[in-house]
Amino acid sequence: MVSSPPLPVADATRIAVHAILVGDRLTIDRTAHPDVVSTAPFCFRQGSGYVAVFRYGAIVLIGLTPTEEKAALAELSGDGSRNHIIEEEKIALEFRSDQDEGLSASGVLQVKDLSSAHVLVLADILAKSVALARYERELASVFDTIEPAATTLAISGRIPKDRKALLQLVGAALLAQHRVSGRIAFAEKPDILWEHPELERFYARLEDEYEIIERGTLLNGKMTAIGSAAETFTDLMDTARSARLELLIVLLIVAELIIGAVTLFR
Repeated sequence: MVSSPPLPVADATRIAVHAILVGDRLTIDRTAHPDVVSTAPFCFRQGSGYVAVFRYGAIVLIGLTPTEEKAALAELSGDGSRNHIIEEEKIALEFRSDQDEGLSASGVLQVKDLSSAHVLVLADILAKSVALARYERELASVFDTIEPAATTLAISGRIPKDRKALLQLVGAALLAQHRVSGRIAFAEKPDILWEHPELERFYARLEDEYEIIERGTLLNGKMTAIGSAAETFTDLMDTARSARLELLIVLLIVAELIIGAVTLFR
């Protein structure tokens, strides 16, 4: 990481922090940004603030003006409008040299200064938060799809007759698993904490406030449940198909016996 001096600001000054999820993966031209703060995640100075870019599609903008934010989004996502925004989160950051660092009761994030290390810790938490929000919404949608089929199975003891709908359900479950699995290591701490262990407390407070570990654990549990449901419905469809094939074979055997008996009596 390249060391960067804190932003020169007066006490009680507020700046905007904006975390945005714009896609599944981001690839940018790193050579276009000379004032690099960090390479993993890729973070650089822009105008009056910082821009941090994460490989799983998250962008965190800290201390930028609305014009600078729009320019950064236009460069990184190819669109300065809101068309590519999947999830976003905004907070205000206030400089308070006489207060503990962390979120206040009013929801304002208080810090003593904004060094590049602070930026990377904050960006890591907010990027994880918007990514988790996207995956939570996608898995909730899959659960809404599974529920009617599960209700039918519980009431009638049979899977729904619409085979295409069941296949779409299984496909949605597998797609959700694929998107979530391995995209974000929510339990891993940023590398900057190895160089700045004094920020461990700041990171722990933010991690607790945004419930990163709890949300990630719950997400993994939902993925397990979705995978189990998809496997169950697949097995039930295979069983039903096997039963139909067995019935068809029995009918063919009976038909052959009847034909043989009629031929013999004639």
